[in-house]
Amino acid sequence: MTATSDARHTESKAVQNTDSPSGENPRWRDRKRYLWPLGLLIPLSPFISWFLVDNLRLGLFWATGAWLLVIVIPIIDMLAGEDGESPPDDAIPRLQKDRYYRWCTYAFLPLQYAGLVFACWCWINAPMGIAEKIAMSFTVGVVAGVGINAAHELGHKSEKSEQWLAKVALAQSLYGHFYVEHNFGHHVRVATPQDPASSRFGESFWRFLPRSVFGGLRSAWRIESARLQRKGKRTWSFENNILNAWAMSVVLFATLIGIFGWEVAPWLLLQAVAGFTFLEAANYLEHYGLLRGKRADGSYVRCSPADSWNSDHVVSNLFLYQLQRHSDHHANPKLRYQSLRSAAEAPQLPAGYAVMIVIAWIPPLWRRVMDQRLLDYYDGDTERINVG
Repeated sequence: MTATSDARHTESKAVQNTDSPSGENPRWRDRKRYLWPLGLLIPLSPFISWFLVDNLRLGLFWATGAWLLVIVIPIIDMLAGEDGESPPDDAIPRLQKDRYYRWCTYAFLPLQYAGLVFACWCWINAPMGIAEKIAMSFTVGVVAGVGINAAHELGHKSEKSEQWLAKVALAQSLYGHFYVEHNFGHHVRVATPQDPASSRFGESFWRFLPRSVFGGLRSAWRIESARLQRKGKRTWSFENNILNAWAMSVVLFATLIGIFGWEVAPWLLLQAVAGFTFLEAANYLEHYGLLRGKRADGSYVRCSPADSWNSDHVVSNLFLYQLQRHSDHHANPKLRYQSLRSAAEAPQLPAGYAVMIVIAWIPPLWRRVMDQRLLDYYDGDTERINVG
């Protein structure tokens, strides 16, 4: 059995155990249960932008989505502090089956696309200058970026309907290949030099960004081509998960341009770039400098919580579907967001994702915050660090 198949077998066994109906804990309650819909404030941000501009007469509020991401959430995150609560193992089977949590993610999609259509209307009809249209593009881009995160949650699941919903969520950001690369590339090669989405020690975000974007695209195409060839199918067919995801983007953009005119085209492209840039910023901080160990035969050991930076700040947890409990996600990728646990044994980020994404955009600050933390985690042994 290969290292990859061994890992998948172990992972499958772990998920089967958590899904068993025995040993459930009916007494434990998720204290965040009715707070999860707060995440829907992000796809509502284009409407909030219009409301604030219309009432306060300040064009800077067209960027409300961006202000939420880079100012409001980081401040509240630091004030609110860490989450401090993880579900016990015996509560996970019940959490996994509770469809309320699924509807919290499903609700994101119609609001996501309502906001995109509304933004197109604003770009054409609202009294906006160029700077204000750019600001609105970043607001919609934040929605697209968090939409990729919603697609990340849905795309890991085995239900076909959720896999298609993941592609729908990715259409706005032109990032349909993420569905293939993340599930079948990144999760296999995570925390190794072969993974384009695992950032390396000393690598700035601005160097990582093109490497991850284009490396992920090439990797996704190779993976999907190989899958279709194994099945005796043509690569250039609608069964290609990259092509059918991209087709959704083409239909979406063509429809919006057909309704609102070519004037919206540059803003649609700008918001898409902003969307996947926000997503790649999260990718950058999740595995910075971490390197999986190797077996005697040279293959990498199974991914463990030690191979992802963990964070457990409550506000980022709510707005990002607990993406920052990333260590448990890689160890158990079939667990739904509500079931993810904070991993105390994993390397810990000093703040929540909203704060760390802003820090990542400033390379000297990032290195000041993170490099010594990484070296301390590996006891100063640079041979255990992913340096590319």
